[in-house]
Amino acid sequence: MNVSRPAVHPVEAPPLTDGDAQILQRVRMKDIQGMPGTPGGLPCGCYTTILQGTWSLLLAGVDIYAILVRRSLRNHFVVCFFTVGDGITAILTFAAASASAGITVLIGNDLNRCAENNCASFETATAMAFLSWFAVSPSFLFNFWTMASRRG
Repeated sequence: MNVSRPAVHPVEAPPLTDGDAQILQRVRMKDIQGMPGTPGGLPCGCYTTILQGTWSLLLAGVDIYAILVRRSLRNHFVVCFFTVGDGITAILTFAAASASAGITVLIGNDLNRCAENNCASFETATAMAFLSWFAVSPSFLFNFWTMASRRG
């Protein structure tokens, strides 16, 4: 059987001159929307925060209404709705917190540019994101337990 096989021939790059080295130092990576430090990077975290805040206010309103009219929220559909909503917001909050922690480690430890990039504010935001996740997780777990322990 005749099969052609690829051949790789390594080629060395020509040596850099002083002018080439100066040009290479000035080249910056293209700003891609969504990366940190761009306007597109800001809404990524904002959407999670807005979703979490809206969901929490919605649940608070429903709980207050149920208390005022003395009605139980033990309906299977309502418990499933709360469980799914809490699960989605918990996962998104954890993902946002983990992403911000990764960026903080990248800037602080790997690039050693804390002085230029206000690492303290990044670390504070990351800590708050994880605290938000710790706050929403018990709600999900209790709703999930209620949904799973339903009989009949």
